[in-house]
Amino acid sequence: MCRKFIIQVFCFYVVLALVIDRVSTAAGKGERPNILFILADDWGWGDLSCHGHPYVKTPNIDRLAAEGTDFKCFTVASGVCSPSRTAILTGHFPARYNIDGHFAWAKNNVQRNMPDWLSPRVPLLPRFLQQSGYVTAHFGKWHLSNDMIPDSPLPIEYGYDQYGAFNCAGEQMPVHEDADRAIKFIEECQNKKKPFFVNLWVHEPHTPFHTLPKYEWRFRDLDRPDQIYASVLSHADDRIGRVLDALDRLKLVDSTLVVFCSDNGPARAAGTTELELQYDTATGAGWGIGASRGITGGRKGYKSALFEGGIGVPFLARWPGKIAAGAVDESSLISAVDLLPTFCEIADVSLPSSYMPDGISIVKVLFGEPLRQRHKTLFWKLPSPWPIQKSRPYHWASFAAVQNQWKLLSNMTGSYVELYDLTQDPYENTDLKEQFPGVVKEISVQLEAWKSQLPERPTGNVFSAERDSKDE
Repeated sequence: MCRKFIIQVFCFYVVLALVIDRVSTAAGKGERPNILFILADDWGWGDLSCHGHPYVKTPNIDRLAAEGTDFKCFTVASGVCSPSRTAILTGHFPARYNIDGHFAWAKNNVQRNMPDWLSPRVPLLPRFLQQSGYVTAHFGKWHLSNDMIPDSPLPIEYGYDQYGAFNCAGEQMPVHEDADRAIKFIEECQNKKKPFFVNLWVHEPHTPFHTLPKYEWRFRDLDRPDQIYASVLSHADDRIGRVLDALDRLKLVDSTLVVFCSDNGPARAAGTTELELQYDTATGAGWGIGASRGITGGRKGYKSALFEGGIGVPFLARWPGKIAAGAVDESSLISAVDLLPTFCEIADVSLPSSYMPDGISIVKVLFGEPLRQRHKTLFWKLPSPWPIQKSRPYHWASFAAVQNQWKLLSNMTGSYVELYDLTQDPYENTDLKEQFPGVVKEISVQLEAWKSQLPERPTGNVFSAERDSKDE
């Protein structure tokens, strides 16, 4: 009896130890976090008060920098909107889908050898998360097609459980309703105790600039273009702040990864431009590019450039207890194509063996381990004019590649290149192609090999009935 009791007690403690070990392991991993991904539109690296802007005030976004880490060497996959967003959703360079510019009218897409929308059948971040048990939503700008393509797939077909959007087919959500919709969605997920992934893709500071008197009054001492620009950024910052406040109220801060970045650098007119009203079919009337005052923090070029001013954007990440607060990463070369594998690893989502991302997981980088070298080269394609235009001296490169610290820029034919060491010269001031011809040759070979893999034309169910049959 005594021996039997001892054996029972022993077995009980063995089982208890195993249970405690499993519970401890689960506690170490924690519950799968929520993910709030905030993507701005044309927000320059220097357009944050925490990055030293002289008059723009962004206290809510600054809070993410104070409570998280500011990554200063993050780049998006294009200097313009649609391809940049394609890379985020797919983890692939957008040229793999012939998406090299923004989605527009069908005839314009034909002229640029583009599809009319990103296929919903390609690998997609929201679908990977949705299939693993996350509740997913998209609120704000879409632009993976456009509102002038009425037969394009709706965002719901890309792996979202809910959406409210503009620059898409169907009803256009008013641009300033993004935060309200996101807060309501987060509350619903909290009530159901479900992990969520939500895109908050704000319109600002893209044209047209939709101003409100309250925000204009905040900057009443500035001249009119600066007042307009500062007011729309301030409005977006307030809306982002309301979503962050909702996380506080719902006690979700510690269990939510929040990321803020932009889809490309700031838009700027090539020359002096009058301040005029313009009308956009998706968002309505507002002020035009004459009020574009975005800055790049000293980087060359603006939107639609492959220099760092066009692709180097803010990237702030907050996850208390996981990501260091008030830290700055000055050196890790990370990319928008890294977001899909990173978010999926954080969410404990196993990617299909058939899926080959162009990016890498940067979970360790987010947690404070600098990325010394990338084992994958980054590539860009953005058809640009040649020869160099005096009014836009940094908008000539049609291709770029980054291998470790080296960045090569090339015109469309490869007849002219420039080479920069991003670790020593992040502002691309000194062209080193003459000093390092071997590096130029090595990266050029890689670039040509990558270009040879790209499709000649779009394929699949990605063409609108708006096209003439002869154009397909």
